[in-house]
Amino acid sequence: MIKRFYDNLGDYLVKAPVVVIYGARQVGKTTLVKSFLEKTALKWKYLAGEDIRVQETLSSKDLKKLKEMVEGYDLLAVDEAQYIHDIGLSAKMIVDYIPKVKLILTGSSSFELCGQVGEPLTGRKFTIELFPISLLELRSIYNPYEIKEKLNEFLIYGMYPKVLDLPKDEKIYYLNEIVGSYLLKDILAFEKIKNSTTLLNLLKLLAYQLGKEVSLSELAQKLHINVKTVARYLDLLEKSYIIFQLKPFKGNLRKAISEKSKYYFYDVGIRNAIIEDFREIEKRDPKEVGDLFENFFISEYLKKCKYTKPIASLYFYRDYEQKEVDLIERDSEGNLRGFEIKLKAKEKGKPPKELLEAYPELHLEVVDINNFIELVAA
Repeated sequence: MIKRFYDNLGDYLVKAPVVVIYGARQVGKTTLVKSFLEKTALKWKYLAGEDIRVQETLSSKDLKKLKEMVEGYDLLAVDEAQYIHDIGLSAKMIVDYIPKVKLILTGSSSFELCGQVGEPLTGRKFTIELFPISLLELRSIYNPYEIKEKLNEFLIYGMYPKVLDLPKDEKIYYLNEIVGSYLLKDILAFEKIKNSTTLLNLLKLLAYQLGKEVSLSELAQKLHINVKTVARYLDLLEKSYIIFQLKPFKGNLRKAISEKSKYYFYDVGIRNAIIEDFREIEKRDPKEVGDLFENFFISEYLKKCKYTKPIASLYFYRDYEQKEVDLIERDSEGNLRGFEIKLKAKEKGKPPKELLEAYPELHLEVVDINNFIELVAA
C-alpha cells in the first residue's frame, strides 16, 4: 500500500479536536481513515454518513442522543459526512459538551460539507485536502528511473489509487465507472441538477482545451446555456475536485492580457475517460501529448504545494505577443518561481522579456522529462 502524505491522522487530532478530510470520490479518503483506525490506540466508532439511522441521530442536535451514540469512545469517524444535515452544529455540540471525544469527518465534495462545518467549527478543526496519488507519495516505492518508465502510463490512466494497481483493461473499466457512477454524484444530489449531460459536455469542452484560456461566453454558446450557469457549473466542478483553475498572473505589465482562466484536471486519467480516449501515447498528436504532460506536471505541482506549503498561489502568464509562462508560483513570502513546461528537453521557448524586467526576482525554469520528478517529488 502506498503511504499517503497524511498517513498519521493522529498528528492532526492533536492540533484540533475535529479533522475534516475533503477530496473527490475514490481518491482514498475511506482507506486513509480506516488505515489509521486499525493502528490507533484510541477507542473508535466508524459511521457511514449515507446510513439513514446515522443521519437521523447526527442531524438531531439532541445532546442526549449524541452522548448515547459516542459513550465509551474516544474517536468518532464519519465517512461522507456531507449527507448529514447540520453535521457542523452536531460536531460542535460533541466537541463542546463531550470534550474527550475527537472527530474525523470526510466529504467527497467541499461545497456541501464546507458550508456545514465552516462557521460552527471555526477554531476547532484541521482541514485536509486529499488528492489522487501524487509523485511525492510514489517516491516512497519507486525511484526516478521507474517513475520515468511509467510516465506514459500515468499520462493515459492517471493516478487514482486503485488505477495504479489494475491491469490495463481493468484500468479503463474502472475509470469509466468513476465517470459514469461517481464523478458528478454529489453535484447532482446536492445542487438538484437533474440532467448531467450539460455538465459532462462542459467537461468534454474543457478536456479539449488543456493549456488554453477558457472563454465562459464561448462555453455558454456551445452548451446553449447562459454565462452565469457556466460559471456556477465550473465552480461546482472545482469544489468537487474534478478540475482546478489557474488565474492569470497580473501586475503592472502593459502587455499582460486577459481575465480568462485556464482549467486543468486533477487527474489526466479522468480527463481521458471523459472523452473516452485511452490511446497509447505513441498514437497521439505530439501537441496533445505535450498538453497532457503540462496538465500532469501542474496537477502534481499543485498537490505538492497543497501538501507542503498550502499558502502558495499558482498562476499562468501570457502577453499580447503570445509569450507565456505556463506556471508561476507565489509563495507565502512573495517569492516568485516560474516554469515553462516542455515535454522534450530540446524544446526551449523565449521567456517574456517584459515580465522578467518587471519582476527580476522571478526564478524561471524549464520543466522537461529530465527534471520534472525533482520539482514535484523532492
